[in-house]
Amino acid sequence: MFDHSMPHPLLRTEAFIGGNWYRGERERRTAISNPATGAVLAEVVDLQQKDLEWAVQCAYQAFPSWRRMVAGQRALLLRAWYDEIMQHVEPLAEIITLEQGKPITESIAEVRYAASFIEWFAEEAKRLYGELVPPHMADKRIMVTRQPVGVVASITPWNFPAAMIARKVAPALAAGCTVIAKPAPQTPFTALALAALAEKAGLPAGVLNVVPTTDSEMAGNLLTSDLRIAKISFTGSTAVGKKLMAACSGTLKRLSLELGGNAPFLVFDDANLEDAVQGAVASKYRNAGQTCVCANRFLVHRSVSDVFASKLAAEVQNLRVGNGMMRGVDQGPLINESAVQKVEAHVQDAISKGATLVCGGKRHPLGGTYFTPTVLTGVNRTMLIAHEETFGPVAPIMTFDSDQEAIDLANDTRAGLAAYFYTESYQRFWRISEALDYGIVGHNTGLISTEIAPFGGMKESGVGREGSRHGILDYTELQYICSHIG
Repeated sequence: MFDHSMPHPLLRTEAFIGGNWYRGERERRTAISNPATGAVLAEVVDLQQKDLEWAVQCAYQAFPSWRRMVAGQRALLLRAWYDEIMQHVEPLAEIITLEQGKPITESIAEVRYAASFIEWFAEEAKRLYGELVPPHMADKRIMVTRQPVGVVASITPWNFPAAMIARKVAPALAAGCTVIAKPAPQTPFTALALAALAEKAGLPAGVLNVVPTTDSEMAGNLLTSDLRIAKISFTGSTAVGKKLMAACSGTLKRLSLELGGNAPFLVFDDANLEDAVQGAVASKYRNAGQTCVCANRFLVHRSVSDVFASKLAAEVQNLRVGNGMMRGVDQGPLINESAVQKVEAHVQDAISKGATLVCGGKRHPLGGTYFTPTVLTGVNRTMLIAHEETFGPVAPIMTFDSDQEAIDLANDTRAGLAAYFYTESYQRFWRISEALDYGIVGHNTGLISTEIAPFGGMKESGVGREGSRHGILDYTELQYICSHIG
């Protein structure tokens, strides 16, 4: 934990604006607590509207020179940032665990995952190709290029405070955009640590600005209305995403939205149940179930549902709950008290409507915001947990009797981010994968995130994609040039 007599090497408590560490005029501060212990880690600056306006101006002023920089030079700076992160994996991971709560092993994996986006888009910066179009007239030539959209505002959640920053900032910078990054109020230190390493890597002043504030409404209003901002990239709830989309309509800002999920996890009668259980644990209980792509509904063929539930419960009961800084812990605390209350409400609602509690279902003896890993059977569509994203360590199991019923249950949601299914049948693989209305589909795996593939959802789970070669395109505009050659 932070030892104030010996400061953490990457702890920054000021905002990073215009290449400077800024305390704010009135030095408003907010205490950030460790969800595992409740202890205050440190206080961070809490910016006001005038501070964010200054950050926008710094990014706006830095944009012309950054966009003119040769792509290969931007790539080198991003690569230097990647190198700094990889040299500081454990200090960054410690900050993530202390302010967010996940086990340190998961935090280490997140840092490396975050860095992978910076490395990937450093390389993609040199591959933003245009095209020459066969002309429509003999004396004309047509060229199409990709130009950076301009100043980008990123708004990120607390559940992956490093990965969400990197997934948005890296492609924006690679494309030639400048960025104002607003981290979640619960987890500002990770974003500021990444900014410190970007500064060390030589990123020019104003290109990346990190603005901690607890006034999310003020920040949202400013960032969506300011004419100097060309694009908003947001990861969070569908409800907030809709508000941001409406607010951006006044200035027609470009939008990337990665919103809520309600992921189904389908297990067919021919599935390898051992593999399915391992995939279920990896998908559901990582980060205590606080991920947008974690399985929220387990749809299991009736003929194997009892065996699957028994095997899953046996694995779940072996998960070690505790402070994420302790080695060997599998599940840390939930982020706050309201998160625990939501999980409790979902479990209680399901039991009151006929579900069976196989294991867990209550707060952990450690107290605080710890919750026991939980498995429910006999779940049906009338229950809250079948329609709302739980965002906690609860696996609700529903049954189906036919492939079509499984598909109907899986698609019975306005969310369309991620889905998973287990089958050994080659024919069923094609039928099910094509029938699932989801942007990301995992077949015989519970882990689907990678920087090389497009991450994003269908329906009300958002617009745009992050990662892959598609991820950088969302930060560009097509420009068509018609030249008369005489």
